[in-house]
Amino acid sequence: MATKSICMYFQVHQPDRLRLYRFFDIGADDHYFDDFENSAIVRRIAAKCYLPMNALILDMIKAAGKKFKVTFSISGTALEQFKKYAPEVLDSFKALAATGCVEFLAETYSHSLASLVSPAEFKDQVKLHAAAIEKEFGVKPKAFRNTELIYSDQIGQMVAAMGYRTMLTEGAKHVLGWKSPNYVYHNPLEPKLKLLLKNSSLSDDIAFRFSNTSWSEWPLTADKYAGWVAEALEKDDIVNLFMDYETFGEHQKSASGIFEFFKALPAQIAKYKNIGFCTASEAAKKHESVAELNVPFPISWADEERDTSAWLGNELQNEAFSKIYALEAKVRKAGDAHLMEVFRRLQESDHMYYMCTKFFSDGAVHSYFNPYDTPYEAFINYMNVLSDFEIRVESALAKKKTPKK
Repeated sequence: MATKSICMYFQVHQPDRLRLYRFFDIGADDHYFDDFENSAIVRRIAAKCYLPMNALILDMIKAAGKKFKVTFSISGTALEQFKKYAPEVLDSFKALAATGCVEFLAETYSHSLASLVSPAEFKDQVKLHAAAIEKEFGVKPKAFRNTELIYSDQIGQMVAAMGYRTMLTEGAKHVLGWKSPNYVYHNPLEPKLKLLLKNSSLSDDIAFRFSNTSWSEWPLTADKYAGWVAEALEKDDIVNLFMDYETFGEHQKSASGIFEFFKALPAQIAKYKNIGFCTASEAAKKHESVAELNVPFPISWADEERDTSAWLGNELQNEAFSKIYALEAKVRKAGDAHLMEVFRRLQESDHMYYMCTKFFSDGAVHSYFNPYDTPYEAFINYMNVLSDFEIRVESALAKKKTPKK
């Protein structure tokens, strides 16, 4: 039996992109979302990534005799878009679920930042998402991954209170210090909550550097990469490779050889007899925690800082973030299912990400994912939508207060 582990986890998310919403639309039009753009992008990525990768992983599981295992976190918004625009994608994930070699994690339904500001909304979204995963794939999530890998001691405490015993997050250097990310740790407030930390270097070799011809290690081959993983595991317990699923075929194009690389990887890893693939929950069960990990302030996967500044790092983002959550109590009081749905779609972290004003090395990453020309356009568009949404929430409350004749 392999004593060392590789945990491969992929994030699957598609945001609800807003249409161009002008000042003069406020109070006149509640059609906020760009359904045409959302449909086009989902179908494009389905053809480039989701369908070919799911088919490849299914074949790899069959070929490996179920020794090859992966973990997914699929946001509720992605599930909804698959149902609307690409049902064959959802079917292909169900085929993976049927193998028993794929784990599906719990997360916030709307890929939101609720854990930073609203424990009640955070808990509700996690419950909603877990129910959706169980409905679609027939499995109840056992492990948790927060939006953008955001984690702190307090967030972990909330997650543990919901019954989860495994949580994934970033192996942030400013938190780890001299410690290695290649071990299992635990939350200091809830010792039963085990933490799996992303190995950023080895993850980013695939997610960001694979097709970079100016990279000193280009081209990256499966045997070379397997050697790096084996070297990392000479003394340590586990290597956690966490990345966006769109890495395959979308960010790293098919012509780069990314699919061939991934297909060849299990055979190269198999040359090292003490290394095996496992899901997140299996990893936490297999490996004991070596120490508590103190994270007093939220960390994430993003940028050099590995904090929440990619979403809440400037005045634009903080104003938008404050305004949407200031409406929470009123939306709940209104008791309108449609308003609650829209409220949650407007919480998606992507809306804040588009307002980021970072430049230099991080700016290229932000601009790749941004449908707006400038952060200010993203802010104005979002705030116009929020202004109309607030009017509709107030109207719903007024109607609720008005006694029936």
